[in-house]
Amino acid sequence: MSRIGKLPIPVPPGVDVTIEGRTVTVKGPKGALSHTVIDPITVEREDGVIVVRRPDDERKTKAFHGLSRTLVNNLVVGVTAGYEKKLEIHGVGYRVALKGSSLEFALGYSHPVVVEAPAGITFTVETPTRFSISGIDKQLVGEVAANIRKLRKPDPYKGKGVRYAGEVIRRKVGKTGK
Repeated sequence: MSRIGKLPIPVPPGVDVTIEGRTVTVKGPKGALSHTVIDPITVEREDGVIVVRRPDDERKTKAFHGLSRTLVNNLVVGVTAGYEKKLEIHGVGYRVALKGSSLEFALGYSHPVVVEAPAGITFTVETPTRFSISGIDKQLVGEVAANIRKLRKPDPYKGKGVRYAGEVIRRKVGKTGK
């Protein structure tokens, strides 16, 4: 049996879980999220925990079992604690500023780059080179962070660019003078 899929999902107090057919809706202090579970997998609520079950031991069903359990768990964690990604900017003259609900980047281009916050995402700027992205949907937070990182990927020669906090960039040796 799937080690991840067989784990029950604890439901903290203050969280309301509604299961209608294949759709799981979770409401908590930070908001509400819903997810539609893939076809052979079933989700049930049993005395304070959510249990994800599969009908057979086919390879595809086993994969969906663990995936579905993790996605439903992400809903519960999202509405209680939320998710946050921290990013850093390295490079001379590279900086970020908060303009209303959007971020304005100076990344060495001839123009400032403005990134609008999608619904459910909030930006916070700690210093001109450190900022964070937070929200209740793990997939959306990760996608926004990846798109911002894509604006100026870290350079392997000088290490300049936007990177996740704590990310280690493999540096290359440049040309050597003769």
